Amino acid sequence: MDDSSFQEIVDEVFLEIEDKVDELNDDIDVDSSGGVLTLTFPNGTSVILSRQISSHEIWIAAKSGGFHLAFDEQVWSCASTAEDLKSLLDRVFVEQGASSPFS
Repeated sequence: MDDSSFQEIVDEVFLEIEDKVDELNDDIDVDSSGGVLTLTFPNGTSVILSRQISSHEIWIAAKSGGFHLAFDEQVWSCASTAEDLKSLLDRVFVEQGASSPFS
């Protein structure tokens, strides 16, 4: 995958996440700028998703740790936890005290 395709795919993923967060009853603040999606939860904690163009990965920083996800055959997956992006975000959101956006 080239950098342009990677950027387009990540843009779509970030927009989907923003849409799912907007559907939740939780009061989560969403800020998207400079290739970074920051989600701030009512309890003051944050989840930060950033695109890593050089490695073609999405990195997630959350209360429970940092995660690197690579795109493989239409699925973003984390090698360290074996979770796909949606499962990982569901878990992280619950750990941050919010509803699961994808389940």
